[in-house]
Amino acid sequence: MPITIAVGARSLFVTAIAWLFILLGVVASVSALLQNAMLASLLPLPAQAGLTGWLVAKLPWVTGACLLLSVATLASAIGLLLRLDWARRTFIGLLVVAIVANLLGLWLQQELMQAIVDHALSSAALPPKAAGVFGGFVTAARVMAVVVTLGACGLLAWIIRRLMSASVRQEFA
Repeated sequence: MPITIAVGARSLFVTAIAWLFILLGVVASVSALLQNAMLASLLPLPAQAGLTGWLVAKLPWVTGACLLLSVATLASAIGLLLRLDWARRTFIGLLVVAIVANLLGLWLQQELMQAIVDHALSSAALPPKAAGVFGGFVTAARVMAVVVTLGACGLLAWIIRRLMSASVRQEFA
């Protein structure tokens, strides 16, 4: 006998994801609001050269975008809990943005790590054994960053896939 799913039946998956991201959205929104307040109290920021200077110049835009995305995540997670289809679609879009941001952040992190390591090794005379240990720690940190970021992106992709499944879409019909 085929299994039928009642339209509008609430799954534990959607409820758990909604509550988890409501909690994360509140924490992220408060954090982003505090970051914006702190940044506003520090303006104008000191001028710096190179990639660091470019990042510092764009910091108000980045913190503003973080606040906007965290509030949007909170709103769409509440809509997800209420089983609103626009919220499911928006939430999926925000998860895609999070995946892209994580991958770009990983690239930026690797670039900055390389610049810091190059500067540290060029300005400090380390014995060969100490440089080898330092290099090992740096390599371990970089590998761990890649593993954690790709794991998080995989988890977000899995959530997207589940939210796009037929059984979950029926909840929002």
